[in-house]
Amino acid sequence: MEPEWYKDWFDSPFYHILYKYRDESEAEGFIDKLLESLQPKPGARVMDLACGKGRYSRHLASKGFDVTGLDLSEQSIRYARQFEQDNLSFFTHDMRLPFRVNYFDYVFNFFTSFGYFEVEQDDIRTLKSVALSLRPDGLFVLDFFNSNYVANNLTGSETKMIDGIAFQIRKSIKGLYVYKTINFEAKGRQWSYEEKVRLFTLPDFERLFQAAGLKLTRAYGDYQLNPFDENESPRLIMLAKQTR
Repeated sequence: MEPEWYKDWFDSPFYHILYKYRDESEAEGFIDKLLESLQPKPGARVMDLACGKGRYSRHLASKGFDVTGLDLSEQSIRYARQFEQDNLSFFTHDMRLPFRVNYFDYVFNFFTSFGYFEVEQDDIRTLKSVALSLRPDGLFVLDFFNSNYVANNLTGSETKMIDGIAFQIRKSIKGLYVYKTINFEAKGRQWSYEEKVRLFTLPDFERLFQAAGLKLTRAYGDYQLNPFDENESPRLIMLAKQTR
């Protein structure tokens, strides 16, 4: 498998077809609840790290924050730029590299947009870049799945019919990663993609944060911001601050 699977898959038109019916209302409801809890100041500088096509960046900007969306996918950023305005901008950027040092009040990484890399040092590089981008009193929010919950509730195989394409999806765990294999026929040929995400646990993140100069301050277990339970919570939503 190509180590950087996300480069081709996230830029594929089929990725956007497969995920076009995601529950956006639930996602925006989570963001609103998070903002209600955090109480950012008007005009706060916010980075939406791995922003995709920018839907949630736009939602944040509509709240009056100064939002910068970053994503590796050139096609996604090209689409997102049509919505740019005075308090909303988008850039193609590799999250492993620094961006605007000592600049942001908040860095948000939503909806399991972490753990894609083959080498753990790249995850640490990403977190170090986050720490560098934050102002001294800034806050990092990382929204990940709960690996224990995923391992105990793996759905196996399913077929999703979307826009006339039958996406055959199989989930499995191999070693330290959860895999989602996606096979389908379109445009007269067979296609196959694979998503691969590291099964990081809360102790793993605490270790990674420490290596990157970040300190965990709080953990939630779902989009209603209930306390994290290592077996029952579907999500692992972490708040962290700089240690420097």
